[in-house]
Amino acid sequence: MKEITADSLFDIIKLNVREDQKHFVAPNSVSIAQAHFSDVALFRAIYLDDTPIGFVMLDDDPKEGENHHYDLWRFMIDKDYQGKGHGKKALEEVIAFIRKETNQKDMSLSVVPGKGSAEPFYQSFGFVHTGEVDEGEKIYKLIF
Repeated sequence: MKEITADSLFDIIKLNVREDQKHFVAPNSVSIAQAHFSDVALFRAIYLDDTPIGFVMLDDDPKEGENHHYDLWRFMIDKDYQGKGHGKKALEEVIAFIRKETNQKDMSLSVVPGKGSAEPFYQSFGFVHTGEVDEGEKIYKLIF
């Protein structure tokens, strides 16, 4: 994961999921704009060597003083890099980052349900549906 800079911004904005996935995740341009107006967004580009291939945004919520609690807000891998293990490796890095940076015992994310959604991907990591639904999105939790 690398910080997005003025030099890398347009490369990250150009990344897209497949056409049939576009209703599952907001475009990176929208996510970056939201992040700039949020007090809790931490966003980074996902790289394969020197090539940007994805985007991740965490909800960085300080729960007690300096302790932070991160939840996965956005995650995408460009259509040209899907199905090659890059998403799995990137999510492993996100989880490792959270575990290293915090003492939190779990993390959450939400998934838009439907044919072709990322639910099976997240379930393969051990994320479990909590039974909650927020604005049509199913809430999943991973216990560390």
